[in-house]
Amino acid sequence: MTVDGKTDTAADLTDAGTFRHWTPVSLRFSDQDSMGHINNVAFAAYVEQARVAFINAFLRNWGEGIDYILASVNIDYHREMHFPGTVDIGVRLIRIGTKSITTGYGLFKDGTNVATAGSVNVFFDTKNGMTIPIPDNLRAILGQELAEG
Repeated sequence: MTVDGKTDTAADLTDAGTFRHWTPVSLRFSDQDSMGHINNVAFAAYVEQARVAFINAFLRNWGEGIDYILASVNIDYHREMHFPGTVDIGVRLIRIGTKSITTGYGLFKDGTNVATAGSVNVFFDTKNGMTIPIPDNLRAILGQELAEG
């Protein structure tokens, strides 16, 4: 969960220097609300795009049967955002649990932090329809990612 832009760690999610992994997303005209701001639901979609890109990069080599489900997501809005442009979403691994990982996000438009977010994803056996511990080989790779921060 987030407190003052921080998610379960001392990492400052409002600082672009905190992130090594980035996902740029084009803002769409349809992302605006009636006041001309980017709608809060669109922020969630941007975080989702970055989350999927980040986690899938680790799962790419693990074959069929291992997936993940979203258990929790939170977003703290810091500034308004307006169309047009691009929002750059930084993502980092925050914590590795037994069956889950926690990730943190910083959303930046024109170099300014507009929001921070966090999520928890649980690993899932698609064949048996149940949560599973993170496989040891994947845990080692995630551990290295966490250490490199």
